[in-house]
Amino acid sequence: MKACVFTLGCKLNEVESASLMQALKERGYEVTDRLERADLYLINTCAVTAEAERKSRQAVTRVLRANPSAKVLVFGCASEHAPSSFAARKGVTFVGGAMRKDRIPELLEREGVFREEETAFSELPFPVRNKTRAFLRIEDGCNRFCSYCIIPYLRGRARSREMGSVVAEAAACGAKEIVLTGVDLSAYQSAEGGLGELLLRLSEVPARIRLGSLEVSAVSERFLDLAQKAGNLAPHFHLSLQSGSDAVLRKMNRKYTRKEYLEACKRVYSRFPDAAITTDLIAGFPTETEEDFLASLSMIEEAGFAHVHVFPYSPREGTAAAKLRDLPPEIKKERTERAIRRAAEAEEGYKRRFLGRTLTALFEEDGGYTGNYLRVFCPEAREGEMHTVRLLKIEGEGIRAEIAEREVPPTPAHA
Repeated sequence: MKACVFTLGCKLNEVESASLMQALKERGYEVTDRLERADLYLINTCAVTAEAERKSRQAVTRVLRANPSAKVLVFGCASEHAPSSFAARKGVTFVGGAMRKDRIPELLEREGVFREEETAFSELPFPVRNKTRAFLRIEDGCNRFCSYCIIPYLRGRARSREMGSVVAEAAACGAKEIVLTGVDLSAYQSAEGGLGELLLRLSEVPARIRLGSLEVSAVSERFLDLAQKAGNLAPHFHLSLQSGSDAVLRKMNRKYTRKEYLEACKRVYSRFPDAAITTDLIAGFPTETEEDFLASLSMIEEAGFAHVHVFPYSPREGTAAAKLRDLPPEIKKERTERAIRRAAEAEEGYKRRFLGRTLTALFEEDGGYTGNYLRVFCPEAREGEMHTVRLLKIEGEGIRAEIAEREVPPTPAHA
């Protein structure tokens, strides 16, 4: 029997799918994540936007084209949000939700709709590793309820994985870089401590550790003390911003001010001077004025961002912000384009700081990535190798580099 696990959405979804692939392998299935003919399809859906939910529904059609007689199981955020829209589809035999994915392997023969609340972190098998980096799921759920986001309503409240379990998987995976993932990493809290304490424990693992998205509240002096002491943390901090205007931040129900965000950036740079601080920025939130938008633009320079993911506001049914009057599409489009241009200028400026420098890069299929997440191209390097490279010139979306020293361990001396 062949099973295909098809994934839409975030890195957390990808990790969960890889864990389910491992569970299926242990049950004797031949498993793939490529959309091809199979006897069983598991579709891990996304609902972060209405468009993502639409693509999740389209995925049912896509897998049934590959094999119209296959059994199709749908689960994840989109089916948590609208289970009936999947259950009504011809060919779908089982619909699960965004929680209790650990139950899916034992429910393969079940038909109908299964949704169960999750009050504690559910462990999944160590995931199948298909890439150079390993992604570790350490947290799920969210308590923040940003006014534009539906995810807390679908994935439930924040819950964390026990530290010993995280360390055990990190030690067993054998990857040269490990990325910690979750819905809200900043909420990580086990019996042994929080995210900083976890980083200290992971210093025992011979790998470079990278963090997913963080909230400003996580970047305390204590956290940075522990991160610095750990020694193997990649100096890359994705601090979610969304807006540089205090008025808009309040309407978004974000729990910080512009000043607090910039102070967090200063704390990072004081410990990790070469750090890449990256972020997300929403352009055209319903209450955003031109003055508010200019405040966001000015944050790009003030925070010294290495990269900004800019996207236009998209109303999400079921959220508080969806009740607000949306801005005209042309305004959102124009502001998005302006922000993208400003972000590109800042990114190029950040890259130029490192020309002529030597940094350590782990090479993947699409190039190498330094600790501060600069993408480098080096013809002599191969996927899976880690080298000290000299950065030569900006080229396309990355930097042309040459090998200065071959295959080095991921130590604090190599950013």
